[in-house]
Amino acid sequence: MGVALYNGEGVLNESVWSNNDHHTATLAPAIEQALQRAGASVADLQVLAVAIGPGSFTGLRIGLAVAKGLALARGLPFIGVPTLDVLAAGQPLQGTPLVAVLQAGRGRLAVGWYHGEAQGWQADGAAEVLDIEALCRRIQQPTLVCGELSESERRLLARKYKNVLLASPARSLRRPSFLAELAWQRWLSGRVDDPASLAPIYLHYGEPLPG
Repeated sequence: MGVALYNGEGVLNESVWSNNDHHTATLAPAIEQALQRAGASVADLQVLAVAIGPGSFTGLRIGLAVAKGLALARGLPFIGVPTLDVLAAGQPLQGTPLVAVLQAGRGRLAVGWYHGEAQGWQADGAAEVLDIEALCRRIQQPTLVCGELSESERRLLARKYKNVLLASPARSLRRPSFLAELAWQRWLSGRVDDPASLAPIYLHYGEPLPG
């Protein structure tokens, strides 16, 4: 889980922590603490953003519920950002393609494919669910791979040493400051979502992400 405050000029506060079963109990206090550390209050917020998945069903539901409640109560613009886009945004731009991955349960990965442009990483079509063997087969050229990977998955990918450039675990962290920066850019361009209707992205094996 993570929370960040961003104002277009800098990151005012950022917190990231592991959380298994206590999303409800920790998220709202974390938001309050972030505001306090930045010397701000809820009244200072101009726009709210939230990751919409793919990801943990429980985590997505709770994150969306808290963010939607705050946005509707304060009348704030609201933006949902795909979680794989957040992972991609944290990687340095380079000439090779990028693959961002998240654990999807039962040995499967949610996989997004990206290419670099001047304005940042851009998604190549729909995301999908693959197992690690299928992902290895799909990588046929030098490609940067980042995201949630187990030790065994990293070993399998490393065998394709000529084609796989593995981002370190630290670079694979889903940082909420990148989510905030992506949302800020969308907000400035006037592209916001309806908090009442925005739904999380859930992926199932063999099912591509609408895109």
